[in-house]
Amino acid sequence: MSKRDYYKVLDVPRNAGEADIKKAYRRLAMKYHPDRNPGDHEAEERFKETKEAYEVLADAQKRAIYDQHGHAGIDAARQSAGGQGGFNSQDFGDIFGEVFGDIFGGGARRGGRSQVFRGADLRYDLELDLSQAVFGHSFELDLPKLMECETCHGTGAAKGHTPVACDTCGGNGQVRISQGFFQLQQPCPRCRGSGKIVKNPCDTCLGQGRVRKQRKLNVKVPAGVGTGDRIRLSGEGEAGRNGGPPGDLYVEITVKEHPIFERDGEHLSCEVPIGFATAVLGGSVGVPTLEGDVTLKIPAETQSGRVFRLREKGVKPVRGGPRGDLFCRVVVETPVKLSAEQRELLRKFDESLKNDGRSHTPREAGFFEGVRRFFAGS
Repeated sequence: MSKRDYYKVLDVPRNAGEADIKKAYRRLAMKYHPDRNPGDHEAEERFKETKEAYEVLADAQKRAIYDQHGHAGIDAARQSAGGQGGFNSQDFGDIFGEVFGDIFGGGARRGGRSQVFRGADLRYDLELDLSQAVFGHSFELDLPKLMECETCHGTGAAKGHTPVACDTCGGNGQVRISQGFFQLQQPCPRCRGSGKIVKNPCDTCLGQGRVRKQRKLNVKVPAGVGTGDRIRLSGEGEAGRNGGPPGDLYVEITVKEHPIFERDGEHLSCEVPIGFATAVLGGSVGVPTLEGDVTLKIPAETQSGRVFRLREKGVKPVRGGPRGDLFCRVVVETPVKLSAEQRELLRKFDESLKNDGRSHTPREAGFFEGVRRFFAGS
């Protein structure tokens, strides 16, 4: 039976990158793995086909030959190299381990006869008010995390004792399981991939090499951060196992809503209420900023909704650049709770505007003229 095109086997385009090919192989190999499909010969054949396609397309030299000459070129290259030209189970453990090692190996680092494991990364959600985010702030965090045992210095062994090589995996941390024509490599179930076991455990950590403690940590939040920003503190995660390096701490920033200001990147905005007389005659109003009040001059005949710009009263971006501005949108406030005398004065004032023959409300006049034209056209 003729072989299917390797790109179709992995369901990737011919210009797929190495990462896409690897991702496709992982997905299909997990789907058709014999352990997940016991007794399913069709799944077994698809698994072999998937592995063969990945073996070629993941190798730049083999892929170039395949792209130019197809299956015939690959077969010829195998024959010239003394290969078998089919599914070779001898190197399956290496390929499967390369692609799935981070899943089944628990983050182990290979090399020598013992495995070390990097500590887990930690996340801390930090909520700031707007002023702290704009100008920066320092915080003291109290974190519970796994830290290296001070009694055994991370070995897990009691004083005067040391871990010994695991007799199940011979100190390699990995065991091979035969599944018919191929082998699966996975972490040793006894030593959990470390290659070592503790026969005389430490009384403090009970052989784990790590204990959970509270750690106080000072974090300096730079000026200009915003919601979604993340601060990485290298080495402040949980301690590694078997001498592995610690993980990192990621501080996730959330900025609380402000009762006055809204933030859009480096710019701030707010609404400023002004009185009817100020809007008509002009004047000055106090406007709050994050650094104190400033005076905003209101020109005469200012309409509600007009926006005034206060330069460099916004936010200095955390990644550099000029400081933003503060945009103030004035809102003309309608007087309330008027006395009878005040109402009468307003009526007389309104009548005087209508009777002097001039247009004092151009927007209102323009609106109704537009309405009239619309219905006349209809």
